[in-house]
Amino acid sequence: MPKITINIGVLLIALGIASYFLTGMASATALIPSFFGLAFIGLGALGKRSESMRKHSMHAALLLAVLGLGGSFGGLMQMLGSITGDAPERFGAAVGQSVMAILMIYFIITGIRSFIAARKEREAQEG
Repeated sequence: MPKITINIGVLLIALGIASYFLTGMASATALIPSFFGLAFIGLGALGKRSESMRKHSMHAALLLAVLGLGGSFGGLMQMLGSITGDAPERFGAAVGQSVMAILMIYFIITGIRSFIAARKEREAQEG
């Protein structure tokens, strides 16, 4: 899971930088995914470095993903609304938020599956 966390972090950094430049460098808020990405990389590196911290760092990364989803979900809804003809006011921002929301959903699902697998493995070893 730490490797996935680092990979998601790299993707978020790339997304933030791309969003910033593709929106004409109009607002520094386009870099928000990059800040999340730095945190994901840090948590992933901590999880890789220390077995005892892996559980804690991955739980923190999952919490960060939930927060990231909360902040980016609106853009995903705007993009889904555009299917019915309601174009987002700031299309570039909505696309960036949508991509971040999809990455966060993927990470949350992967994290939950990993936690379930770890618990089953631990119970199998105990029983």
